[in-house]
Amino acid sequence: MYNSPDGNRMKGNIYMGHFYFARHGQTVWNVENKICGATDIELTELGRRQASELGREIVKQGLHIDEILYSPLIRAAETARLISEMTGIPMRMEPRLKEQNFGKYESTARDGAEFRRAKADFICSYEGGESMLRLCQRIYNLLDDIQKESEEKTYLLVAHNGIARAVQSYFYEMSNEEFAAFGIKNCEIRRYDFPGQRNAESIH
Repeated sequence: MYNSPDGNRMKGNIYMGHFYFARHGQTVWNVENKICGATDIELTELGRRQASELGREIVKQGLHIDEILYSPLIRAAETARLISEMTGIPMRMEPRLKEQNFGKYESTARDGAEFRRAKADFICSYEGGESMLRLCQRIYNLLDDIQKESEEKTYLLVAHNGIARAVQSYFYEMSNEEFAAFGIKNCEIRRYDFPGQRNAESIH
């Protein structure tokens, strides 16, 4: 049986399915501390090595994954391809995994004061971008669909830091400040378990 962080047992003491989430490898704009968002930025050489290493780690740990779902942006697509090559796991593009569009802030500093203030407003669309609420709507819908299949099929989602926030908030209670500050490392992989026990484990 699996124990959730607060000590409660899974529903009916029965394991109910799970999925994995990984962020893409390093990009040039990650190195330069710029907001990527929906801008299509390629991986660095280090980012490609990170993706291949993640694939090797999945094989080493013997993780059972039936299919990789990946964001259409090239940095996630290339990460997924390299993982797939290392593991033999089939892959499929999932448009709902595309990173949040940060509008006028894309290519600006990730730690800019104005951007930090804007992130606290979940209705804000960043002048042509996508609000936090819209982002969470599409990710929650995707996770609801994945949960329906989770007892039959295990997915690896390869996407972005903004998507990681939305996924985390689906499983955990978070304040606005915690949501805005949350992030995972390039090619970090986490496991999330259904239903509703709200737990995650970083495994690499």
